[in-house]
Amino acid sequence: MSTTHDHIVKSFDAELARLTQEIAAMGEHAAAQFDEAMEALERRDNARARRVIAGDAAIDAKEREVSHDVLRLLALRQPIARDLREILAALRIASDIERIGDYATNVAKRTLALNHTPPVQLADGLAALATLAAALVREVLRAYAARDAERARAAWLRDAELDALYSALCRELMVRMNEEPRSIAACTHLLFIAKHIERIGDHATNIAENVWFTVRGEPLAETRRYIEES
Repeated sequence: MSTTHDHIVKSFDAELARLTQEIAAMGEHAAAQFDEAMEALERRDNARARRVIAGDAAIDAKEREVSHDVLRLLALRQPIARDLREILAALRIASDIERIGDYATNVAKRTLALNHTPPVQLADGLAALATLAAALVREVLRAYAARDAERARAAWLRDAELDALYSALCRELMVRMNEEPRSIAACTHLLFIAKHIERIGDHATNIAENVWFTVRGEPLAETRRYIEES
């Protein structure tokens, strides 16, 4: 009986490890898509932007695979407690990664639209916002792979920093539109891009919350400190 039980436990652990690897690969793909989208924006590279848009289908397909694997594990293993949290977190995290991929695609689509306008200097705060969002995505993915609740929480807390950068960037673009009416069309596209990046950060914090819940068995109930911009 013990041997059978040990086999079932080891088999479940192996399937869970494979699921984690699937999600890690999916997450890195989404992060790479975002990197490519930002590169396309900075270089006004339409071909690169179109590759990002075309690459979104692979992330969607991977999410469907993960969902199928999760449903199979739920049906076959009927997990409880920590095991159930692991599987449900995998489903939620895959969904957040898929949305990150969608927002990277949206950045690429806006880049194509922006490139129909005369060249414009990108807002100063855009690169910092994108760099932090990308870092948070990769950090929460590492926290998930390691089941490191404190690492996830540290990334989660940095969402306040991301929100502050986003607010400052929006003000910068609004001032530019007021001072340079000819830049209104381009700046409008940049405002949408900034919002897409901010939403990528939100999905990174969702992943952090799921990591915390998986490991600790309780919600990450804490108030972030709002960062005042100078």
